[in-house]
Amino acid sequence: MGCRVTEMRDKEVICVKDGTRLGHVYDVEIDTCSGRLVAIVIQGKSKAFGLLGHENDIVIDWEQIEVIGEDTILVRGECCNRPSPPPHHKNDLLERVIGG
Repeated sequence: MGCRVTEMRDKEVICVKDGTRLGHVYDVEIDTCSGRLVAIVIQGKSKAFGLLGHENDIVIDWEQIEVIGEDTILVRGECCNRPSPPPHHKNDLLERVIGG
């Protein structure tokens, strides 16, 4: 049985090591060369009701996923601390394109 990426957003991610609820799938990383799903991303917790932004996102490698169930995704505990890379800003991209 398959699972669509859009269906993964509704699933809660739980660490099997200690039962910690990490959050819900926020995004996914895909290898554009192979078309394979590489990781799932869980948005960092809100700071001060979102007024001060969010903590770092949690990125969980595909190999760390134990089970994808109907409502939850169970992941191994040692994967639960990989921070996501900082987001690219439009200015960074523009500088790389024009060489500035």
